[in-house]
Amino acid sequence: MNGDEEFFDAVTGFDSDNSSGEFSEASQKAPGRLPVDTSKSNGIGEAGERPPQENGIQRHRTSLPAPMFTRSDFSVWGILKKCIGLELSKITMPIAFNEPLSFLQRITEYMEHIYLVHRASRQPKALERMQCVAAFAVSAVASQWERTGKPFNPLLGETYELVREDLGFRFISEQVSHHPPVSAFYSEGLGQDFLFHGSIYPKLKFWGKSVEAEPRGTITLELLRHNEAYTWTNPTCCVHNVIIGKLWIEQYGTVEILNHSKKKLFIIYGKWTECLWGIDPAAYESFRKQERRGETPRKSQSAIGVEDADTEVDAVPEVQDTVQVIPGSRLLWRINTRPPNSAQMYNFTSFTVSLNELQTGMEKILAPTDCRLRPDIRSMENGNMDLASQEKERLEEKQREARKERAKEDTEWQTRWFQQGRNPHTGTPDWLYSGGYFERDFSGCPDIY
Repeated sequence: MNGDEEFFDAVTGFDSDNSSGEFSEASQKAPGRLPVDTSKSNGIGEAGERPPQENGIQRHRTSLPAPMFTRSDFSVWGILKKCIGLELSKITMPIAFNEPLSFLQRITEYMEHIYLVHRASRQPKALERMQCVAAFAVSAVASQWERTGKPFNPLLGETYELVREDLGFRFISEQVSHHPPVSAFYSEGLGQDFLFHGSIYPKLKFWGKSVEAEPRGTITLELLRHNEAYTWTNPTCCVHNVIIGKLWIEQYGTVEILNHSKKKLFIIYGKWTECLWGIDPAAYESFRKQERRGETPRKSQSAIGVEDADTEVDAVPEVQDTVQVIPGSRLLWRINTRPPNSAQMYNFTSFTVSLNELQTGMEKILAPTDCRLRPDIRSMENGNMDLASQEKERLEEKQREARKERAKEDTEWQTRWFQQGRNPHTGTPDWLYSGGYFERDFSGCPDIY
């Protein structure tokens, strides 16, 4: 399924409540937010500009310190021709492939539309809650549209925290395994309305013209006020034309969101990268019957990208069509508008731009393993690609040496904030938050930078 194409018709239905209430696009503008001047050194303004807070969240920057470099003169075939069919996580890739974020920060982009979870918690009926949860699951994929850069692989023991009082959550993630790479995360609502946690096992493979990323692992959302738990997995993402032609991304695969019962009560449809609508099943089936009889206008097939093995490049979707809205549908979610200079900032959203911001005083609060303190990512963000490459190689070599020392001493890596266990709702293996991070005792954190 293409990022530009209508995604699967999802079936939700987890009790016999009737659906009611309005679902419309929510404003994402926090009151009183002011523009932030950024510096080349760390993306912050003058020292002392912001009042000290737990995670420096008073204001957030609106641009990166330096514009994105051009990849047009970079030849990748000499590296990738040896990688066909292999997992890219085991291959050292040049920094030209990257965007200035760690994969742990990329995971955090789930939280951009967290207002949908807060809204779900306020809904009195289970069906209404399910609609919000489905929209939240889809919204996490939207930020990947036109994002052709690869996030930095997290170092073993690397962490990332984000506390956003304006959005009502705090978040912590840890790289708990290096081979295979596993990232675990945990988030909780500051109003004690939800828990959101999971572990992701990304599998990346190169297939000649494209790079495919399969984000294995279970995502769990718990609505505490309703004693409900939802689980799902992310769709597969594919970047086309990595050798020649225009880079473009598609999402495909089935995302099944479970609330552990099976009656069909509501249909959702839309696009991964645009919006999500919901409608009563009877109205949906009636519309589809009319469509099959030719009584409704059909979408142009030219907008659907199809990989053709006989061509040198994969066809790029011509336009990102607007979803054909079925009469009687209710808007569940729409993607936020990206900043006007997004193309010069790795196609980041406004939320993403703020993820690597290091504000005044944060170094004293963050764990020493936090992504914001990684020198290679910071150098790339500041536009110093040579230094970023040098630092990336240094960190990877330091990680290899640490692994050799553990093997020599016959010791195993000990995770700090997550432990292996079983998901309490699915019974499948998972990484569970051990607690204690926000007490901020970082005395035993490893030296990874």
